[in-house]
Amino acid sequence: MDLNSLRRQIDDIDSKLVELLNERAGKVLEIAKIKKRDKVDYYSSGRERRIMGRLIKENKGPLSKEALSEIIQLILRSSLSLEKRLRVVYFGPPATFTHLAAIENFGKEVDLVPAKSISEIFAAVGKKQADFGVVPVENSTEGVVSHTLDMFLDSDLKICAEIILEIFHHLLGKGSLKEVKKVYSHSQSFAQCRNWLEKNLPGVRLIETQSTAKAAQLAAKEAEAGAIASEAAASLYGLKIIASHIEDLSNNYTRFLVIGRGYSERSGQDKTSILFSIKDRVGALYDMLSPFRKYKINLTKIESRPTRRRAWEYVFFLDFLGHKDDEKVRKALTELEEECFFLKILGSYPKGE
Repeated sequence: MDLNSLRRQIDDIDSKLVELLNERAGKVLEIAKIKKRDKVDYYSSGRERRIMGRLIKENKGPLSKEALSEIIQLILRSSLSLEKRLRVVYFGPPATFTHLAAIENFGKEVDLVPAKSISEIFAAVGKKQADFGVVPVENSTEGVVSHTLDMFLDSDLKICAEIILEIFHHLLGKGSLKEVKKVYSHSQSFAQCRNWLEKNLPGVRLIETQSTAKAAQLAAKEAEAGAIASEAAASLYGLKIIASHIEDLSNNYTRFLVIGRGYSERSGQDKTSILFSIKDRVGALYDMLSPFRKYKINLTKIESRPTRRRAWEYVFFLDFLGHKDDEKVRKALTELEEECFFLKILGSYPKGE
């Protein structure tokens, strides 16, 4: 075949694609009416993951898995915006890593609203002022964000999804490295860049801010100030990147949680988070974990936090693979609950990639 003939065939396929996409959109709008009538959540991370997994499995090429994933994700996000334009609150201001995580998960077809604190995010979602919230919970270098865990003690909100974001830190500013007299950033970012700062900016004053984006805002107003923040923050606040990739360790990842008011559907590749309190006796924690060994459930994380109600009283946060509705998970949780003061299922959601 000649070039023009092949191009005509592609034009025909493109027209069919548009027709099929609009046919799909019509079905999405019908589903939106049913969800509204039955008061069902519009966004389901589990359903999205199942769709993605099935289509990637059916892909026979030559389109790559990565390219197909991007196309499907765009279709899913556009479809979600047809059902309802979601309001998602995140730990701001714009260009924080939490903001980038929110975009990674929801795209830009939602109303992204910055909040000044993690508490404010929980409050907004709990009071139905937002559909979902995005909060940081753990960094691969510096460990857990304790305030996020503590919020779950008194909240009925559920974890609907998790986002694993690779974190790159940059020193931003208006001048050169030798002109920097002080650096603004969040405490976690300082910790993740500690060695670089000691080597390259010894004696420079480090000033903690509530977020990396706030640090960039402040540095933008001062000629001799720098900020540790994202590349997006440099672009948004008119700063240049003085030094790039200054994090001490490669493979620096932060885990974020999407919080909402309901549980997610199964995706087939799920993780469940719970918190529980145990009776203070010898071997108590070992006994709590025994049901997971009995039913061969893989634990991925355990963290203890003080209850803040009584001295030396602790609750445990536990992550494991599987969905709360899986039979072996239900059996393990039933046995665990019999030995606990209390047990709360924080959510079952697709495992982050």
